[in-house]
Amino acid sequence: MKGVAVVTGGGRGIGRAAAEALSADGWNVVVAGRTQSSLDETVAGLEGEGLGVVTDVSSAEDVDNLVAQAVAKFGRIDLLFNNAGIAAPAAPIDEIDIETWERVISVNVTGAFLCARAVFGQMRKQSPSGGRIINNGSVSAETPRLFSTPYTCSKHAVSGLTKCLSLDGRKFGITAGQINLGNVSSDMGDEMAQGMLQPDGSTKPEPTMGVNHVADALLYIANLPVDTNVLSMTLMANGMPFVGRG
Repeated sequence: MKGVAVVTGGGRGIGRAAAEALSADGWNVVVAGRTQSSLDETVAGLEGEGLGVVTDVSSAEDVDNLVAQAVAKFGRIDLLFNNAGIAAPAAPIDEIDIETWERVISVNVTGAFLCARAVFGQMRKQSPSGGRIINNGSVSAETPRLFSTPYTCSKHAVSGLTKCLSLDGRKFGITAGQINLGNVSSDMGDEMAQGMLQPDGSTKPEPTMGVNHVADALLYIANLPVDTNVLSMTLMANGMPFVGRG
């Protein structure tokens, strides 16, 4: 057994692929998500031991319960894939209602903070101490889409969180990095293949990549020695309108 991994947003898409890959690689896996039936499906597909914990990552109480249950079953936490996230419909900033803004920030920023905070605390006090936190970022943190203010701002915040965790974790043996993703074929990303709003106002289909490539990247980082880190990795579908002028 390589260690104990916690995957948020583990009921489907990227999170499920990550959980399955980690399990096949020899990790015990705890998956968190909002829906028990989806978590049960993920756990049923794992090769090793698994646990599903219904969790709203924007709730400190839920996140503390997630960590407590993970430790109660497996004794420690060695890896967090901070994956849970949501998007918002495309709209100019003056047409974005405050409820939409708060919903995206509560999951993508507060949720990532709460999960990192709780797992960092566990990693710091366990024996032997230490572990690795990998955040799910986005190419939007560097290059936004048209009409994407809530999501883009949230992913900028995740990049800041990653750097703070990496710095703060050094003395405790806690390593942090992130994978900036572009156009993944998943529950959130499939619409990109159908057509996405471009900077010139047109709508065009965009290339996507499979969730298996995200899982492969995650495994690479997760299995690095403790003295080595990938602070930031960009993983994208080749051909998507990210590099160059839109």
